[in-house]
Amino acid sequence: MSINGKSVAAISPLLVFVVLYLVTSIIVRDFYKVPITVAFMVSSVYAVATMRGVPLEERVKVYSQGAGSPNLMLMIWIFILAGAFAASAKAMGAIDATVNLSLRLLPDNLLLGSIFLAACFISLSIGTSVGTIVALTPLAAGIARETGAGLPLLVAIVAGGAFFGDNLSFISDTTITATRTQGCKLSDKFKVNSQIVMPAAAIAFALYIFMGVHIHAPQQLPEVDWIKVVPYLVVLVTAVVGVNVMVVLVLGLVLSGVVGVFTGTYDLFGWFAAMGEGITGMGELIIITMMAGGLMEIIRYNGGIDYILHALTRHIRSKRGAELSIAALVSVINLCTANNTVAIITAGPLAHDIAGRYGVDKRKSASILDTFSCFTQGLIPYGAQLLMAAGLASINPIDIIPYLYYPFIMGACALLSILFRYPRKYS
Repeated sequence: MSINGKSVAAISPLLVFVVLYLVTSIIVRDFYKVPITVAFMVSSVYAVATMRGVPLEERVKVYSQGAGSPNLMLMIWIFILAGAFAASAKAMGAIDATVNLSLRLLPDNLLLGSIFLAACFISLSIGTSVGTIVALTPLAAGIARETGAGLPLLVAIVAGGAFFGDNLSFISDTTITATRTQGCKLSDKFKVNSQIVMPAAAIAFALYIFMGVHIHAPQQLPEVDWIKVVPYLVVLVTAVVGVNVMVVLVLGLVLSGVVGVFTGTYDLFGWFAAMGEGITGMGELIIITMMAGGLMEIIRYNGGIDYILHALTRHIRSKRGAELSIAALVSVINLCTANNTVAIITAGPLAHDIAGRYGVDKRKSASILDTFSCFTQGLIPYGAQLLMAAGLASINPIDIIPYLYYPFIMGACALLSILFRYPRKYS
């Protein structure tokens, strides 16, 4: 099966990964049987082997360019700083102190809903899902430990709220990219987008309130050590006001060390040891990220992205079909790139042409691009967000997926908006 010399073989490395990791794990009913690192290694070796007619040295060079791209390197720096901060803050007692404060301030049955609202608010304010996950995942993990609530559930609540803001925020890179490629205003895209995802957020919030009815905090909570809360509060506040996530993490890291040494929790070398442990704990996450980047670069080099673009757009017959093709286009590219911003940049120009040819409102096409990219990004275990959340909580990213209620509901609402021509004014 080939189109203009581009074959489905170009995307076969991704299929190898899916079969080896997801399908095999489902068959044996154990997602720990095949480590995700091994699945990426095998599919990466296979990807390099598929580059026929190219010297081995050049193949490795292409793979390495993808694995070491500037965007990935920036993400890896965030992983390193997040690991160091999380470990040093935990060793100093910041997370325990913040958890105790949260349990004292919030009613038991509102814990789940409150965490979701906090994640929505922070991500909407700072425009980044990764920053929100970095800020709230340790807190969610601590609450899960103290209340007996499921850890994957609490982490999934944070991740879901993080994607809410990533999708809607005026300063989110996905929002900016979607509006620029479609040629519409940020405010106009927000009006359309909010009508689609606000009902999804309301449903998710109600669900979390219902699920949290039987959650109870421990009867005897220790006194809050306020000075140990300071690093975490500073991280949350600086994140909300829009400070760069790397600056936020460095600030939190330094404050954790200062407070830890001042309170005698650890000395200077104890702080160094905690940071080293946290960085080492991010090792698997960093390896996965780099192998995913290299794998996707080979898929792009072999023409896999071009093949996908052609295959998804050749059967359009109506405005509804055009909107569905835009949704499928950005979703499939997101699966291949594991980056929703890159997926929008790649699919955006073609989506603009499709929208113009079939009369799709540019505000609606921008909303579709952003919403479906965030929906897909929220459900892939090798995306930066789930990898980060899983790394901070020390769980498998697959464990989180069944509890990602908001992304599932958001995707359903977005699909229904296409099928039933909603919002009517923009459809």
